[in-house]
Amino acid sequence: MRMRRSLVLLPVVLAVVTACAAAPDVEEFVARHWRAPLAGQGPAPAKFSPTEASLHPEACGACHPAQLADWRTSLHAKTMGPGVAGQLVEMLHDDRESALRCYTCHAPLAEQRPGDPAFDGTLAAHGLVCAACHVRSHERFGPPRRDGGIDSPAPRASLPHNGVTRTPAFLSSEFCRGCHQFSPNGLAVNGKLLEDTYEEWKASRFARAGTQCQDCHMPDRRHLWRGIHDPDMVRQGLRITAGVPVRRAGEVRATLLVQSVRVGHKFPTYVVPRVVLRGEQLDADGRAIDGTRRDYVIAREVTLDLEREDRDTRVAPGATARLDYRAPQDPRARRMRLAIVVEPDAFYERFFAALLENGAGRGDADLKRALDAARRSPFTVYERVRPLG
Repeated sequence: MRMRRSLVLLPVVLAVVTACAAAPDVEEFVARHWRAPLAGQGPAPAKFSPTEASLHPEACGACHPAQLADWRTSLHAKTMGPGVAGQLVEMLHDDRESALRCYTCHAPLAEQRPGDPAFDGTLAAHGLVCAACHVRSHERFGPPRRDGGIDSPAPRASLPHNGVTRTPAFLSSEFCRGCHQFSPNGLAVNGKLLEDTYEEWKASRFARAGTQCQDCHMPDRRHLWRGIHDPDMVRQGLRITAGVPVRRAGEVRATLLVQSVRVGHKFPTYVVPRVVLRGEQLDADGRAIDGTRRDYVIAREVTLDLEREDRDTRVAPGATARLDYRAPQDPRARRMRLAIVVEPDAFYERFFAALLENGAGRGDADLKRALDAARRSPFTVYERVRPLG
């Protein structure tokens, strides 16, 4: 099998990505702000201190420590983690054009892009840094004040880094679209774009209600961006109903329902995660009995070469997935367990393993770390054990 050397490793989110049509000024700002590839910042104003002139997150954290602390826990801080870095180390030599396209979202600043005159190797590994969203030509940009105000009463020249230009675009889902939505002619499998999160949201009731990505992923403007890797975020998005197991005609039967109630796009979005609805019989010691497990998988499963879609069982906003458990009762069975297991990095686990098997070259050590992390990522968001009467 000939495998693609890279996959666009976008953070997978449980999101609501703007109400129906964005205002023209928002669209204009977003188009200008995210014109790729981003230009270098150029020389900083002469009056800037080294901290003001720096693009490093730690410099931003000197005055914004809470935002820095949140960002450090987020997937945005890991967009150049070992899974990406392990692929790019060879790609930059073998397929430089494709590698640089990865940087567009994973490390978008010109100062992070290898080969750019402004390249800063100490910044490149930091991923989606504060400046990627907030700094252009050393001018700071951000959302309106919490009271809705745009301008500071103080003269801008008297403020740190000449103050900030405020725009409602930072509160709009369109701001997130560039990295969470492929263009119409982008990579598609089975006629469906590989990354279609924004359009999935746009077709949902959340778009009609005006709910933004930021409303769920940046509550109270926190820089957390929680998603499919976060158990609490997953639970908040679902309504889970487990039926009482019954014995009938030598069989054990039960149902497990998962309704997507607060997920503003398909659950899960993208091709990486799997969510497994699972039922199994337990013996008197609480051990699962071999041969009694039944799974229903919620996922968009594609081949590693991204050429074929094997199935797409993802749940649209408001829709329900159902496990109908039905299996012969094992004579040792005393109880039954219904559970929901989230495998947020399921595709990556297979993908990294295949890359290592085929020879990862100089990316070997990074990809081994990424594979280990992927294997440790599954978690259980729901479990109910009930006796078999």
